[in-house]
Amino acid sequence: MGKSGLFLYPKVSLHAFEFNQISPEEEYDYTLQEGRATTYLLNVAMGYRKIVNKWAFYGFAGLGGGFILTPQADVNTSTLQVTQKNKSNALGIFEGGAGIEYNIGGANLFVETSYMYGFSDIQNRNFNTIPISVGIKPNLSKLLNKLK
Repeated sequence: MGKSGLFLYPKVSLHAFEFNQISPEEEYDYTLQEGRATTYLLNVAMGYRKIVNKWAFYGFAGLGGGFILTPQADVNTSTLQVTQKNKSNALGIFEGGAGIEYNIGGANLFVETSYMYGFSDIQNRNFNTIPISVGIKPNLSKLLNKLK
């Protein structure tokens, strides 16, 4: 957003977590242990970036929402079968975080961490996590400036 260091940061978060149910959901008699919960979250944040030589340091905060799929297990004792289904949990989130980037030309190597807080409960607990991301991403500002 200009040369002020401010930037708009849309972000899609797709994570998988181990999931242990605390209590059975309605219509289910059993809890599922060592299952897998998956997040599909979209966040739009405002951030500030400070560039020093080839390094960039940034922080951001924003709001978003999405779905977290949690597994459910139904046991049929007469047929000895287990049926697994996913429950969709919709929630809003707050996310704040910070990161470091190293410019390698048309791309940046980066390390980023954030704190995500969900405004809805899953199994009578708030969703909160601290994801850490490491990777490479394109330098969109450089690519967009070439198009001008």
